[in-house]
Amino acid sequence: MDLAHLPAFDPDTDELNAIIETPQGSRNKYTWDPKKRLFKLSGVLTLGAVFPFDFGFVPSTLGEDGDPVDVLVLMDEPAFPGCLVPARLIGIIEAEQTEAGETGRNDRLIAVASNSRNHRDVRTLDDLSGNRVEEIEYFFVSYNRIKGKEFSPRGRFGPERAREAVSRGCSAFRNAERDGH
Repeated sequence: MDLAHLPAFDPDTDELNAIIETPQGSRNKYTWDPKKRLFKLSGVLTLGAVFPFDFGFVPSTLGEDGDPVDVLVLMDEPAFPGCLVPARLIGIIEAEQTEAGETGRNDRLIAVASNSRNHRDVRTLDDLSGNRVEEIEYFFVSYNRIKGKEFSPRGRFGPERAREAVSRGCSAFRNAERDGH
């Protein structure tokens, strides 16, 4: 099965399909390799740095950076690379990323696993406790800095704007497929 071609939303439940690449608590960064159709180790975070929540992508999407749209999934325990996690969108951190002098958008969707007990009442970013969103933003800023990139959050928005980003990503994916990319 090609994970990158699953629908972005489950047609029966309308839940977001999130494919986990890197589990919460991992220093290892894994990515889906669509040509080899497997997950590969793409990097290792510095000592003391770990992913704060499960991180992955939304299938059948294409972000402005040329990769599937990124999603951070809050859930009670870490999943594993390749795990399909039904989730609900709670928001988006819109951001720019600069690498080698080139700046482009590289937003981060934030979702909650549909079966989460600890986050079952979370519906928007505003429902997260204290400075949780600031800590998530700081993780992405520091993670990218270590890789020689600059990640600059530009705004936080709710689930409606996050869903619009998924829709744009689905359109870009369909266009790329049509054009043979």
